[in-house]
Amino acid sequence: MSLRVAVQMDPMESINIAGDSSFALMLSAQDRGHEVWHYDVTSLSYETGEGGRLTALAAPVTVQLVEGDHFTMGERRRIDLARDIDVVLMRQDPPFHLGYITAALLLDRLRGTTLVANDPRETINAPEKMFVLDYARFMPPTLIARSLDEVRRFQAEHGAVVVKPLHGNGGKAIFKIDADGGNLSALMEVFNQTWPEPHMVQPFLPEVSQGDKRIVLVDGEFAGAINRKPGEGEFRSNLAQGGYAEAAKLTAREEEICAAMGPELKRRGLVFVGIDVIGGKWLTEINVTSPTGIVAIDRFNGTDTAGAIWDAIERRHAAM
Repeated sequence: MSLRVAVQMDPMESINIAGDSSFALMLSAQDRGHEVWHYDVTSLSYETGEGGRLTALAAPVTVQLVEGDHFTMGERRRIDLARDIDVVLMRQDPPFHLGYITAALLLDRLRGTTLVANDPRETINAPEKMFVLDYARFMPPTLIARSLDEVRRFQAEHGAVVVKPLHGNGGKAIFKIDADGGNLSALMEVFNQTWPEPHMVQPFLPEVSQGDKRIVLVDGEFAGAINRKPGEGEFRSNLAQGGYAEAAKLTAREEEICAAMGPELKRRGLVFVGIDVIGGKWLTEINVTSPTGIVAIDRFNGTDTAGAIWDAIERRHAAM
């Protein structure tokens, strides 16, 4: 069955087709005969009356794996996301701020008419570095705080620590503080002036030099993994920060982590999720807002993760 698919994402001109998961999902949808539309989240509008009407300024788009000529877009027009569209992919990049949350709440008004993946209400309920606290038994020691005294106490207990924004993404603004605590107070001043929420502090895990594994789950089931290793002069292994990927298999501990959270991910309608595990045992994040990594996973493993995601979406749509 052909579906009308609208992808809420960043501008098509800005994506790197060699590794962009949203682009891979669009290619897969197109190969299945689905009609694909693109719109920017800033064009969402909601108007009351007749049950409410959620619209977006969208354009039909055709994609191809040709660098520099990877899409053809038709004329933009205002479409009704309830009446004109069957599936919305919520794929705009974080940050997870009030604008992101508001857009998700608007998309939640499509419930019962248009399938949104990942489920927008549950996406709001599962910020990357907060949802993971439900699985603290798999995490390294973790502190969520704004207080310098609390962070100093934690750092004195654990030695070298990593401080990161609670709602950050892509490995940005992650700082390592050495065991002597130098610059900790200055860093906390900057963090507290920049972000109103508390911050995440964890012991620095030397195992990160051996990689930070991205594991993808599709509708709660393991779909594939890659190991991301830091580039030279870096401790951050995110591909966006110069890291590189290699093939990976799951450890017994990682299989346990996936089994523990899989049913809950499926129940929440979180179809495409990427979790991050360091050293084969330390769970650090559960990424639900706009997960990445499927292109590299498929390149190493010869799999079709985008196809598996569409299988799950099609099953959920058929069951509506």
